[in-house]
Amino acid sequence: MDTLHATRSDSLRQRWNHLADRAQLLLSDTLLCLVARMAIASTFFLSGRTKVEGFLSITPSTYDLFQSEYALPLVSPWLAAHLATYAEHLFPLLLVLGLFTRLSALALLGMTTVIEIFVYPDAWPTHLTWAALLLLLIARGAGRLSLDRALGLR
Repeated sequence: MDTLHATRSDSLRQRWNHLADRAQLLLSDTLLCLVARMAIASTFFLSGRTKVEGFLSITPSTYDLFQSEYALPLVSPWLAAHLATYAEHLFPLLLVLGLFTRLSALALLGMTTVIEIFVYPDAWPTHLTWAALLLLLIARGAGRLSLDRALGLR
């Protein structure tokens, strides 16, 4: 009876490991990093688009937000509005292209940290999700489908 149980256990373990190997091949770093890049880029880019009209004309309501709700210490609301708005456009674009991925992810992680500490400290579950994607990109880079890879950048 113990031998039969051990044989079934080994068989289930082998099947499971085979499925895990298949999943690892299908969900390689290439696909994982591409999806992470697109997901976090869209989050920040869409936020950036709410702050402008036209190409990059910052709206009056954006300045109001940075004076009241997004007020940061040590940085003027005018400067913070410009830095955040341009960062939310530039770094997501670089992530989509897979160009300077680690730098872009690090910049957006810094922005996420500032948002978490100074603006919305109770939104940590959302910010933790963003941080997970950004940390993956900082650690692994853009993956094969990227300009970083084509240019030989790590």
